[in-house]
Amino acid sequence: MDFKEMVLNKAIEARDGARALLRASTEQKNRVLLNMAEAVIDNSVMLKKENEKDTAYAKEKGLSAALTDRLTLTDKRIMEMADGLRYIAALPDPSGEIVRMWKRPNGMTVGKMRVPIGVIGIIYESRPNVTADATSLCLKAGNAVFLRGGSEAINSNRAIVKILRDAASLEGLPPGAVTFLDIPDREAVMEMLKLEGIIDLIIPRGGEGLIRAVTENSRIPVLKHYKGVCHVFVDRDADLKMAGDICLNSKVQRPGTCNALETMLVDDKIAAQFLPGIYGRFKAAGVKVRGCTRTREIVPEAEALNEEDYYNEYLDLIINVGVVRDMDEAMDHIARFGSSHTETIVTENYSRAMRFLREVDSSAVLVNASTRLNDGGQFGLGAEIGISTDKIHARGPMGLEELTCTKFIVLGSGQLRE
Repeated sequence: MDFKEMVLNKAIEARDGARALLRASTEQKNRVLLNMAEAVIDNSVMLKKENEKDTAYAKEKGLSAALTDRLTLTDKRIMEMADGLRYIAALPDPSGEIVRMWKRPNGMTVGKMRVPIGVIGIIYESRPNVTADATSLCLKAGNAVFLRGGSEAINSNRAIVKILRDAASLEGLPPGAVTFLDIPDREAVMEMLKLEGIIDLIIPRGGEGLIRAVTENSRIPVLKHYKGVCHVFVDRDADLKMAGDICLNSKVQRPGTCNALETMLVDDKIAAQFLPGIYGRFKAAGVKVRGCTRTREIVPEAEALNEEDYYNEYLDLIINVGVVRDMDEAMDHIARFGSSHTETIVTENYSRAMRFLREVDSSAVLVNASTRLNDGGQFGLGAEIGISTDKIHARGPMGLEELTCTKFIVLGSGQLRE
């Protein structure tokens, strides 16, 4: 059997698993997730042993310390995987929810029901914990999951998938509910991306290069964000202490994430008052500041900023600072250089805050809050499988509801069309 046939067979198995999941009750899915959590803990020794093969290979190949750390499964991370499975089990089940019902003049009732998407393909890199996270979210929403992790975590992912599949089978779920593509060749991913009609949705999780490669080659709809070029605009009517706290948190709290601040825009009316103080706070936190001409007039120690820098997603302790005439110029800047991910305005002016919410076109727009809060857990979704900057189906953090779609349902009593 060649790899094309193997990929096809695994996808068909996943499709069969998705159909079987339509019959699974909420209670059954919850028992599956709780079984998985216990099994992950019970098999922690085996998991760490398999993970050691991946980390040893990573060191042998000269992978960075940061990437090797992302690969590593510690007792704490294994416990976090189990806790995540239990947490998803406790969340409400969106599948089967009647979203809306209305009655037509002919007496029939029309409604919309939330239903699973079907087979969700997850293509991801490095972190083996994604295997359990993605599986729990997809299964709870009633979807089969088709997993393809990075070759650098192949042993860890195989071990986790075996644990999850065995736990699911104890509750009568078919093996295809959790399917893993363990062929490391890139060509296997290309074949996976051709399987429209079998796989219903692809979600890539990783760097911009991976996401662009998936999007360019997929015949299947892809939910994605390429990068997070996030902004905070400090308005002339901002509480400057609050603005400093928000900007510092947005940049420094965890700079390597997609919702970290990359460009701070400051209204010229308060720039001279605000910039020296926030520059000092950034410098104390180890942040390298790149400023526009006006910024460097106020803070000469800042590095010179090139216009191309505004497109950068640094994922590091580097920040762009631009001074703008007013909110309109700030919104124009965001429209030009942003990635439609996360934008914040800091202001005490209600009308400008409401304009910013309406007119800034991003997956999440915040008033007086850190960009780091654009997260499924922080928004009360429980968990997320990623953040989408697309405009169709799902946008922003994708929790359980976003892993479903809706269909129309009709309750009639013999109505005919005249």
